[in-house]
Amino acid sequence: MGRSERCVTVTVWDELVGQEAAVTVLQEAAVAARRVLENDLTPAGDTRSMTHSWLITGPPGSGRSVAARAFAAALQCAGQYAGCAQCAGCKTTLGRSHADVQFVSTEGTQLRVAEIRDLIGRAQLAPAQGRWRVIIIEDADRMSEHTSNVLLKAIEEPPERTVWILCAPSVEDMLPTIRSRCRHLGLRIPPAAAVASLLVRRDQIEPEIALAAARAAQSHIGLARALARDPQARQRRRDIVTAPVHVRSVGEAVLAAEQLITVAKEETRARMEERNSAERAELLRQLGADESDTRNRQTRARLRELEEEQKRRATRAIHDTLDRALVDLLAIYRDVLMIQLKTGQDLINVDLEDLVHQNAQHTTPCHTLNAITAIEVARRRLTANVQPQLLLEDMMMALRPASEN
Repeated sequence: MGRSERCVTVTVWDELVGQEAAVTVLQEAAVAARRVLENDLTPAGDTRSMTHSWLITGPPGSGRSVAARAFAAALQCAGQYAGCAQCAGCKTTLGRSHADVQFVSTEGTQLRVAEIRDLIGRAQLAPAQGRWRVIIIEDADRMSEHTSNVLLKAIEEPPERTVWILCAPSVEDMLPTIRSRCRHLGLRIPPAAAVASLLVRRDQIEPEIALAAARAAQSHIGLARALARDPQARQRRRDIVTAPVHVRSVGEAVLAAEQLITVAKEETRARMEERNSAERAELLRQLGADESDTRNRQTRARLRELEEEQKRRATRAIHDTLDRALVDLLAIYRDVLMIQLKTGQDLINVDLEDLVHQNAQHTTPCHTLNAITAIEVARRRLTANVQPQLLLEDMMMALRPASEN
């Protein structure tokens, strides 16, 4: 076989695994977008056409942001086919450095109105160097009703060469007025085997480790990669999901809740500490000040703003870490229930098979269903900003076997 025969075609869609139907829709839209520009047409409303406003939904880890970025690259592509991944338009978009592609996300609890107003202003500008001006809001579900209403007009009547792409977990997370003005594209959870294949191909992970990580992460690509590459991350996950299963008393429930919160805070602090220090140093540099100048009123005000933003970011990070732990815990009880009901389905937690079987033998399907309900309630209360210590203690109490209650 010659060298050219062994070459594999690379495209912008390669990391959007297990989403063949969605890729087809986006490819057709990108091709239609080329026709629009080449023939000076107005985008039509048929299913194969290009539209100016998109809503991409899917569960965490399904690849919403990956799909949005790949679509933006295909729109900016100047190669032979839309999405070649080789031209400057594709490479800069995939690298998040294209001048006409704006990525917006928040590490706080909500996107602020001021940020959306700034985006609306940018959306009115013609593309500076690309074919389209593309604005991707990766956390569209974190807009308040007021913020969404501010965005509504821009989504409804965007400039001719502006494309809005909103990403959210589900259509229910968006106001009806917003979603009715967007073309909806739903993503599904990719098969664990497809995620494992990506890890093997892209990150050179051993196939067995890749598949175990993909299952443990429930096909969340980013988490699967972290678990596959970091043995300590795998051990932390193991510690988090096994502790609640062993709770037998009220005291153990309180202790397990405290432990989970402590782990979440420590992980957040470890991730944020270096970044926070760098941001503070950069702000002082921009102000032409140093630590000895913090008595200056303007410097103090700007530092307070930065500290408040960092606190909001830490709060969201802690909540996200806790929510991920609850999702992992749900997977344990899902495996337990599958064994109790003798469904024959593959386990998510293959590395915790002994624990799962032990729990299945010593509890009933009714208890397992009650545990699943308790965890889901805890996740909803976490989203509603209920004090984490309280909701986790309540959940841990509900996880105890019936004989211990």
